[in-house]
Amino acid sequence: MSAFAALGDVFRPKSFAGLFGAAPSIAIATLAVMLSSKGVDYVATEARSMVLGAAALGLYSVISCQLMKRFHLSGLASTAVACLAWAAATFGLYWLFLQGA
Repeated sequence: MSAFAALGDVFRPKSFAGLFGAAPSIAIATLAVMLSSKGVDYVATEARSMVLGAAALGLYSVISCQLMKRFHLSGLASTAVACLAWAAATFGLYWLFLQGA
């Protein structure tokens, strides 16, 4: 968890510190609650979903930033295009890794 807090200290604005610090804790707490109520198989699927969702969000972030920096698109235009890439990555990763789970 402290690695995420350290990432929050590196990036600006400082509002990222809360994001990087809280997200892993919330994810682990959610998995712990679900483990006690739904069982191991459900938690394994949820954990894989979280990892794949994080990968898709990372792709969205990279694409959005690159569109704004390299092609000088507005925030709205780059977000719209990046949302399409996020949706494609999300459904593609689901189909590859979770469809049979």
